[in-house]
Amino acid sequence: MAKQQTNGNITVLGEETCFEGYLEFTDSLVVTGKFEGTIKSEGKLEIAKTAECEVDEMSASAIMIAGSVKGNINARDRLEIRSGSKINGDIKTRKLRIAENVEYQGAVTMLEDTQDVDVFSVSTAEFKEQLQNDQQ
Repeated sequence: MAKQQTNGNITVLGEETCFEGYLEFTDSLVVTGKFEGTIKSEGKLEIAKTAECEVDEMSASAIMIAGSVKGNINARDRLEIRSGSKINGDIKTRKLRIAENVEYQGAVTMLEDTQDVDVFSVSTAEFKEQLQNDQQ
């Protein structure tokens, strides 16, 4: 089921849906059922209160979790963990918000913002230095 909104499509995996495999999308996804596998997205991902996810990796621009997740989470921009959530896995994100009453086990890595470099306006030495700094 997909709904059209002004900011793109929202796809919902319903409460009675069980999905196993690899899922890749560009807009927004709301999981309210069961998911097992890998999720990769350039968009937004919401794990609803009723959802149970077991992932190798869950990767999206922005992730909001209200349900249960077992596996590693990579939210490139931001991650919000709502009250009542259960998470067992490592987290990587730039911005993190954790509510009270959250069960969490794992490590957190805060990502740093990388500086944009205009390759046409800097010297080769400056460009190489920036690349080395970004890799550290």
